[in-house]
Amino acid sequence: MANHDHVNPSHSPGPVTADDLAEGVGLVVDLLRTPAALAADWDRPAGTLTWTCWETAEHLADDLFSYGAQLGPQSPPSAADVPLVWLQSAPGKPANVIFADRKAGPQGLVQVVEACGALHVAMVRTASPEARAFHVFGTTDPAGSAAMGLVELFAHAHDLASGLGLDWTAPAPVCARVLHRLFPEAPDGTAPWPTLLWATGRGDLPGREPATDWRWHSAPRP
Repeated sequence: MANHDHVNPSHSPGPVTADDLAEGVGLVVDLLRTPAALAADWDRPAGTLTWTCWETAEHLADDLFSYGAQLGPQSPPSAADVPLVWLQSAPGKPANVIFADRKAGPQGLVQVVEACGALHVAMVRTASPEARAFHVFGTTDPAGSAAMGLVELFAHAHDLASGLGLDWTAPAPVCARVLHRLFPEAPDGTAPWPTLLWATGRGDLPGREPATDWRWHSAPRP
């Protein structure tokens, strides 16, 4: 995968778009659909997470579905999620609306991720700019929802690549737009992909303390 390291920090990277989200979905689905990924043990831990690779991919699909669903109501709830039912398979496991059929194997699981990603892209693309979607880190607009989806895609692709024995590097221009939108405290003079890993508690940056208690800021900023 190409390593896109350099973005000019003197210019605004621009807004996050539905096209960015579609690109992210496509890249992660392509990663998880490689022969090496499909042949790997999906019951191994995903990177440093306590979840397996299977559970992490289900969680990713669930995030994408849920973020899209939050944009759906004509009058989105301003203080709570759309009242779907989230279930845990066991204590400490992710709480999901979406689960993949184990009998479909990794190929079916990746298809679930792809389908949920497509739903999120469609909602971001068609929602009014004035639409709002509740999130505990800040009720957001469609661009913020897209950025949130990309954080989930790229961070969990990193987790899954580690667990499945793959190489993964996210595209720097998209990472720069996500950082600008959701992580205003992140440095802008460092390479975007390592910076996004640092901002999500998955890597180190020179001169910066590890981000052990991290969050994004999804509310639209003036």
